[in-house]
Amino acid sequence: MAGILVGGFLVSHWGGSQNVAISDQTRLALTKLGIHDFSGLAPREVFTWSALLTLKGFVSVILGGFLVGFGTAYAGGCTSGHAISGLADLQLPSLIAVAGFFAGGLIATHFLLPLFL
Repeated sequence: MAGILVGGFLVSHWGGSQNVAISDQTRLALTKLGIHDFSGLAPREVFTWSALLTLKGFVSVILGGFLVGFGTAYAGGCTSGHAISGLADLQLPSLIAVAGFFAGGLIATHFLLPLFL
């Protein structure tokens, strides 16, 4: 745990540029959803302490985190565990879980995210 904290501190202060290359089409789509700040690794309009106290921030971070934790427990593992280990071991439950993760991501991206942003 201490290594994560120290590593995060070091990278945030001396890690260099944290800008992510985003295509013009993606920038346009995000601008339509109300995101305008593309500096850094995550949109500041959604992932700041002040944004957390809004309905949009609560739903994005708190409720989203709860749903990820619930889904991990319900599916018997995380996305990486199922997609990497489970599929490599040819496990049918992992294939079903990964298909569900993918479908859930598509639904969230195209239908739910525009409602909250």
